[in-house]
Amino acid sequence: MSSPLTVEIDHALAIITFNNPSRANALDLAMAQAFAAAIEQVASDKSIRALLITANGKQFCVGGDVNAFADTSRPLVDTLRGLLEPVHAALRLVSLLEIPVVCAINGAVGGGGIGLGLCGDIVLAAESMKLRGGYSAIGLTPDVGGSWFVTRRAGAARARDIFLTNRPISSAECLSMGLVDAVHPDAELASAARALGHQLAKGPAQAQARIKALISAASHHSLLQHLDAERDSMFASGETEDGHEGIRAFIEKRAPKFN
Repeated sequence: MSSPLTVEIDHALAIITFNNPSRANALDLAMAQAFAAAIEQVASDKSIRALLITANGKQFCVGGDVNAFADTSRPLVDTLRGLLEPVHAALRLVSLLEIPVVCAINGAVGGGGIGLGLCGDIVLAAESMKLRGGYSAIGLTPDVGGSWFVTRRAGAARARDIFLTNRPISSAECLSMGLVDAVHPDAELASAARALGHQLAKGPAQAQARIKALISAASHHSLLQHLDAERDSMFASGETEDGHEGIRAFIEKRAPKFN
């Protein structure tokens, strides 16, 4: 059986593409295991400097395979456990990646697909993108980080609206909520996402890693703690060749060439 996703390395940009459009890129066991393996591959390859997660077809990912959930030959909790353990392990790795992560949501996204679509540092969407919680409609609760990412990006009140009402949220409303960072015409999303991925892959890797760490820490730091963290990060960045190269390039009015 062929993999339900592809992994492409384009120079220093890794591109993970969900590639089972005939099944709406549903998050079944094969997809969960393939995604976990792909993230492990990216995490172990030090030549990769940015990651793009996207999908082929009209749906980014509609969430879990409900047909598998309905299989009465095994307990539902066993099916859920087998699905979630590899995906949650993969998301833990994503959260530890020091490289920039871009997600490009090309169409409908729901259920477990929400966490996969919103796990990036920067999230782009196609105009046709629609987000729907869907969990409570079948008596289940959010997983794959969906409730965390939605709450972190849009706030608790909007997260309750999304996951309790299950109403479809358009790309324009997702943008206004802060769930996504930009919306592109459908025909332009792939090229825009790849261009952004390449831009980030050419950036100063150590500085970008420190930026991600500072932003992650900001929500639980006091101002005084965070000022210390920013000071230490700036001093460490100032000792790197990338720091010196960036300043030289600015003075010389040229594009920097970071290591």
